[in-house]
Amino acid sequence: MSSVVDIAELSRRADFPAIPDDWHYLDTAATAQKPQAVIDAIAQAYGRDYATVHRGVYRRSADMTIAYEAARQRVARFLGARSADEVVFVRGATEAINLVAQTWGVANLKPGDRILLSQLEHHSNIVPWQLIQERTGVAIDVCPLTADGCIDLDAAEAMLTDRHKLVALAHVSNVLGSVLDARRATELAHRVGARILIDGCQAVPRIGADVAAIGCDFYVFSGHKLYGPTGIGVLWAKAELLDAMPPYQGGGSMIDRVTFAKTTWAPAPQRFEAGTPNIVGALGLHAAIDYVESIGLPFIHAHEAALVRKARAALSGINSVRLFGPEDAAGIVSFAIEGVHPHDIGTILDEDGVAIRAGHHCAQPLMELLDVPATARASFGIYNDDDDVAALARGIERVTRIFG
Repeated sequence: MSSVVDIAELSRRADFPAIPDDWHYLDTAATAQKPQAVIDAIAQAYGRDYATVHRGVYRRSADMTIAYEAARQRVARFLGARSADEVVFVRGATEAINLVAQTWGVANLKPGDRILLSQLEHHSNIVPWQLIQERTGVAIDVCPLTADGCIDLDAAEAMLTDRHKLVALAHVSNVLGSVLDARRATELAHRVGARILIDGCQAVPRIGADVAAIGCDFYVFSGHKLYGPTGIGVLWAKAELLDAMPPYQGGGSMIDRVTFAKTTWAPAPQRFEAGTPNIVGALGLHAAIDYVESIGLPFIHAHEAALVRKARAALSGINSVRLFGPEDAAGIVSFAIEGVHPHDIGTILDEDGVAIRAGHHCAQPLMELLDVPATARASFGIYNDDDDVAALARGIERVTRIFG
């Protein structure tokens, strides 16, 4: 595929009813807007097909169970998993990481063991491990970044020892857009006998993930960043790890047999899906994956890369703007303006119909490293085009005039 992308040609704004022509939505890293195909799938599931799953013997329940499990199979294919039984539906990546921490982590980590994180991790990939640190006595090490904001895998290689039992890293930074060499990170972890968890929230909708090619042990993502509904996410894990992990929550659906004397558990993945699941969320996620793959992740990545290049070029020409992250960031541009708080930037841009994110982006340790209280962040999706970049640049120029 050519590295040159016609941005206007790819833009799929017409597929997204929540984006009017005069609104420039640049907050996809927080949550993606939903295409009509996903909205229709959700409406049909609630309006025509709805029933519970796994329990009913009547036809509609059986049909909904088939659709729900088909969504699991679709996720498995999307991730390159060996089996649908390696896919656990959760509320989102945050719950997925907590699930691994509270099951695998509690069962396998002990005082003297170590976990390796990085300086750019989202709080969701920091706090669960700190909770496990308090519970098990495991130590946490932090891998530094390169000058352009990538996880420094040379430094990680030097830091890792046989005391490290887990490495947990973001595939794509939600602040900087920097891309991890996930395969190399996995090889480094496995070289010292550690397991590795990859946070794929920003990677899955931008560059995709092949867990077999990466070789990782755990991979997590949230559906709402992949143009799907909120409240649904995925934990993928190697089958042998899931089989050995204890339950995360107790209740219906995750059991084999219950007596007052003893309860036995269902096999994975059902063991980790207590209660009535987010049935319609899973169907919406299925539709979102179909939609994304109908366009093609390589094309989406090239499109977003072109937008990033244009945005960085436009902003770098404005006095007092400081850009963060690498030139080849995946779909995300974070920046600051000297003497202007990012919240003020966001408010002024909103007056011009430009929606960005301003704050610490649930990455306060990274803000401390960058020596800023917060950043402004523009993040792109398949509905964005040159007009959005131009509107962003005009808005930033207006901010500098106001505060000049």
